[in-house]
Amino acid sequence: MNTAKILDLKKILTAPKKVVIVPHKNPDGDAMGSTLGLYHYLKKLGHSTTVIAPNDYPEFLKWIPGTDEVLIYETETSSSETFIEQADLIFTLDFNALHRCGAMESPIKNAEAIKVMIDHHQQPDDYATFVYSDVSMCSTCEMVYHFIDKMGDLDLIDIAIGEALYTGIMTDTASFRFPLTTSTTHRVIAHLIDVGIEKSNIHNAVYDTNSFGRLQLMGCALNNLKYIEDFHTAYISLTNKELDTHNFQKGDTEGLVNYGLSLKGAKFAVIFIEHKQERIIKISFRSKGTFDVNSFARTHFDGGGHKNASGGRSTLNLEDTIAKFISILSDYKSELDS
Repeated sequence: MNTAKILDLKKILTAPKKVVIVPHKNPDGDAMGSTLGLYHYLKKLGHSTTVIAPNDYPEFLKWIPGTDEVLIYETETSSSETFIEQADLIFTLDFNALHRCGAMESPIKNAEAIKVMIDHHQQPDDYATFVYSDVSMCSTCEMVYHFIDKMGDLDLIDIAIGEALYTGIMTDTASFRFPLTTSTTHRVIAHLIDVGIEKSNIHNAVYDTNSFGRLQLMGCALNNLKYIEDFHTAYISLTNKELDTHNFQKGDTEGLVNYGLSLKGAKFAVIFIEHKQERIIKISFRSKGTFDVNSFARTHFDGGGHKNASGGRSTLNLEDTIAKFISILSDYKSELDS
């Protein structure tokens, strides 16, 4: 977002507005951290602000300040649509194509509100009046921090905003180890610590509240791990029956794909998860180095995201999806060998 656009948006925000903030469907730590961080900031500016998530999100994120005020479109459709219809501005965070917000796509597209996109995924769609897109950023939460800075309001960041933003930065960088974690990222974190956040408490709230079922599911996933040495590729699969056996709850499969990437020699890791209700196979891709899983997901599995972390889907059954995936690998042998 250039300086002129920043000034235009800042001028709009000088008077109280009705604002709706929306994360993507199946929101993760970065999605909820960025929306709630922005929520607290805009509330401080005097705006009537509402966060509407397309569907529910994991329990390990429900401690973030402001979570009690979040509307869930899937179960609170009527009231959510009223807020969307009456909004002066709609901020869409951590996604760059309206279909990523599921059933909310149509109401948002038809709303007369000014749309603002803040996102770090590649190849954004052209639906927003104000677009802050930066694929070099590690997280949308870091972008919200810089957005507040561009507004000239860093002094307004308090513990509530800081805890929300730290959560998204921590989770989207896998605790600061992914390549897009920069020195600037660490300076942002340093400021949030100076504001007063307790980073160890946030880490414990997100990572150390596992249910017995989730740990058992993790064991099942690791038991299903396969490694194709010729292509430096690891993959995990989970059937709907296995999810049910271990009392699957939303968020229980978060981060499991990274175990495959931790294998010595692995450059490409994938997890295939059967979603019987949606009649799809949900796929997460991770890579090390130069292998571009964003391109891979877009080309073969109706997905996309980042160079080293992307998602996709398949309408084939689980067995056929995995067979298709394995058949494709030979086309990428030289890239995976490099």
